[in-house]
Amino acid sequence: MSKNVHDAAYNLEKALRESDDFKELQSLYDQVNADESVKNMFENFRNLQVDLQQKQMQGQQITEEEAQKAQQTFELVQQNEVISKLMSAEQRVSMLIQDINKIVTKPLEELYGTPEQPEQ
Repeated sequence: MSKNVHDAAYNLEKALRESDDFKELQSLYDQVNADESVKNMFENFRNLQVDLQQKQMQGQQITEEEAQKAQQTFELVQQNEVISKLMSAEQRVSMLIQDINKIVTKPLEELYGTPEQPEQ
């Protein structure tokens, strides 16, 4: 039985790689990497994102200065058409993967139930 699950997972991987959303993402990623200045701009943005996420995960507060720098960097990369399209494509693929994850984990959710949401 385990082999069938792994086979299905590999088929899902293949389907994801062959999907239009992933192909578009890959093409846009290649376009970004083909232009050194665009690549550097995108990498700087990604590095800033990772740094801020790590800081948050460690329970550290993000300063107003860091938030402003992040906003300015985001606005700058959004002005680049290829990066903007890449980020939209990333979001679509991420949503697709989230949907797949919900489907794959449904048996566990049915078995254990969903965690109760804290009252607000």
